[in-house]
Amino acid sequence: MTGIELALAAFALMLCAIFLRVPIAVAMGATGFIGTWVVLGHPNATLSQMKTLSFDTFSSYSLSIVPLFLLMGQFATRSGMSAALFEAASDWLGHRKGGVAMAAVGACAGFGAVCGSSLATASTMGQVALPEMRKRGYSDALSTGVLAAGGTLGILIPPSVILVIYAILTQQNIVKMFIAALIPGIIAALGYILTVAIYVRIRPDAATTAERMPIARRMRTLVRIWPVVVIFGLVMGGIAGDWNWAQYGVQALFTPTEGAAVGAVATGLYGALTGGLTWRGLLDSILGTASATAMIFFIVLGAQLFNSFLAFTQAPQLLAEWVTTQGFAPLMVLSAMLLCYLVFGCVMDSLSMILLTIPIFFPIVQALDFGLTPEEAAIWFGILALIVVEVGLITPPVGMNLFIINQVARDIPIGKTYRGVTPFVASDLIRVVVLVAFPGLSLWLVGVMF
Repeated sequence: MTGIELALAAFALMLCAIFLRVPIAVAMGATGFIGTWVVLGHPNATLSQMKTLSFDTFSSYSLSIVPLFLLMGQFATRSGMSAALFEAASDWLGHRKGGVAMAAVGACAGFGAVCGSSLATASTMGQVALPEMRKRGYSDALSTGVLAAGGTLGILIPPSVILVIYAILTQQNIVKMFIAALIPGIIAALGYILTVAIYVRIRPDAATTAERMPIARRMRTLVRIWPVVVIFGLVMGGIAGDWNWAQYGVQALFTPTEGAAVGAVATGLYGALTGGLTWRGLLDSILGTASATAMIFFIVLGAQLFNSFLAFTQAPQLLAEWVTTQGFAPLMVLSAMLLCYLVFGCVMDSLSMILLTIPIFFPIVQALDFGLTPEEAAIWFGILALIVVEVGLITPPVGMNLFIINQVARDIPIGKTYRGVTPFVASDLIRVVVLVAFPGLSLWLVGVMF
């Protein structure tokens, strides 16, 4: 059996295990362990390789950024930032048709800038915004659909844990990945707001308008969101060490990992000073961070075992060589990859998709000629993969954000949420096409700042 045949058989076996509801980390780890055993031919060699792999994986300094950003998100969830963001956005947009739903999108974008988690963004903003929309007569489909979609901004607008994992896997600069995600993140938020505007014109009964707030009140609520702006600016501005601006006297305040630590401390201090973060909340935040970190690291270990097996078979390199020798158009190959993400998104979570596919897809992307440098192609593909993975969070049957919103609104049938989120999925797909056609939307800001 050739390396590619062995890799394909192992991949099929792993997918079967996932479909049988075996935890993704166990499925990847067990398949990788057994496959490596088959390749090396001796269990002792496999166990020795597993010991070395575990140490090499978790001794990486870059991985320490993950729990720090998760802790920052935990503090942001309990600090009251979400309510302030939604109130400010609602005061400025609520008087428009569908304005409260648009405000929910804006609040999700702002909260995602200090959270970095889609599930936390959807859950927190669902608790804040859903009662207000239902009180004002918004339809159940629109209310739940816009919150499920808005929650995806939590992993697109930096800081993003998924982008950190992608950067580590592909050995890319984390800061450049964050900068590259800014414009696509803004486009995503504006696309969702436009989708709401179109939705309420097609379905006028789905939304209402609120009273226009006086300018004085709007300015007061706008001032209340200063912590979000300060923390986001502190984290993103402070990690500017790789900017090519030394001639202007711009120096780094700290590394990305230090920036994550500063963001977590700043968010925690804000929560403590405002009374939103109690001692009990601090303990819950630490425990929640530990639980989420353990889950992520367990998946990372399983993926590393599977990827090590793939490296022994040389399947990714052989597959990349085969694709390039077939003369396929690069955009056709890229489209096939993105389609795979859409299919996987129906049955897998976002982190698992990234960890499973990047070791296979990335060598192919690097071997294709898109008219970009290898680094530009890596950054561009990372943003595209993140966006398509984001779509998976709101596509049935296993769209995680749909279930999070369903837990917040237990009396709303999930079928209504499926219908309500459909226009936002269409918006995401249009955005993917635009970003594929115009790579500069992802790369321009990186080129300016570095």
